[in-house]
Amino acid sequence: MKKLRIALLSGGISSEREVSIKSGNQVYEALDKEKYHIRRYDPKSDLKQLVTDAAEIDAALIILHGPYGEDGTIQGLLELLDIPYQGAGVLGSALAMNKLAAKQLYEKAGLPVPPYRVIRKGEDINPEEFKNVPNYPLVVKPVSGGSSIGMSIVPSPDKMKEAVANAFRYDHTVLAEAYIKGTELTGGVIGNEETHALPIIEIIPGEGYDFFDYEAKYKPGATKEICPARISETLTETAQDYAVTAHHALFCRGYSRTDFILENGNMYVLETNTIPGMTQTSLLPQAAKAAGIGFSQLLDRLINLSLEEHQKRRG
Repeated sequence: MKKLRIALLSGGISSEREVSIKSGNQVYEALDKEKYHIRRYDPKSDLKQLVTDAAEIDAALIILHGPYGEDGTIQGLLELLDIPYQGAGVLGSALAMNKLAAKQLYEKAGLPVPPYRVIRKGEDINPEEFKNVPNYPLVVKPVSGGSSIGMSIVPSPDKMKEAVANAFRYDHTVLAEAYIKGTELTGGVIGNEETHALPIIEIIPGEGYDFFDYEAKYKPGATKEICPARISETLTETAQDYAVTAHHALFCRGYSRTDFILENGNMYVLETNTIPGMTQTSLLPQAAKAAGIGFSQLLDRLINLSLEEHQKRRG
């Protein structure tokens, strides 16, 4: 059987570069060398080479996070080069990266989200106004970005301007969202038109972490993850249904992972990741493993879905 020629993209220029490189290393190790010839590219330095090599590439694995990797930018380049790639296309990637656009589409699809307000750069901010909708404490975060970078929990009005200024370092639009203290959950989905929901994972940030922030996500031992989550069968089905609904509402393809918060039996959708972390211990690979899909098999599946979607687009 002829080996597929795979372009593995990791690194990039976003604030999540180091996470991307680590994920790329583990993906490279897990890929079956009997099935694939693998060539690695770092978009920070290798885009010209990628363009040069395009005709010799059968498919790409995008293991990038944040702007220029997860927002539709690199996806658009690969489409121009006619290279199949895993995951959401240009539209789905851009929508999921923009938390405001995603929330509006969640609401249109009937998914519950925490109350929120939008703050745009240059607007005068009166912290007292946010006592109404939503009330303190608040979650303040940039509209675009990932890995909780630029995100803060604001306990009182006197901390609001500092948190907003921090979020504005990463985007010109910021969300102020009700802080809901509850059980953090996440649900993965695999598929293009036909989708399959993976087991739900419960996330328990360790002591000293108010939420699943950047350090809690990536520091070994900082967070406990339980799969399947310790919730009822009914709530599990609700979370899986929400994950699939979010996947389709944002026009995702291939795979996605949607995060939730559960409070007193009420579940709220927080955001959807179109390129979830892809180390063997990352959340989506953990859920796939619980469903009987090993890491190497998961990568095979994503590559096959990318080829299937590419063929469909070409007609």
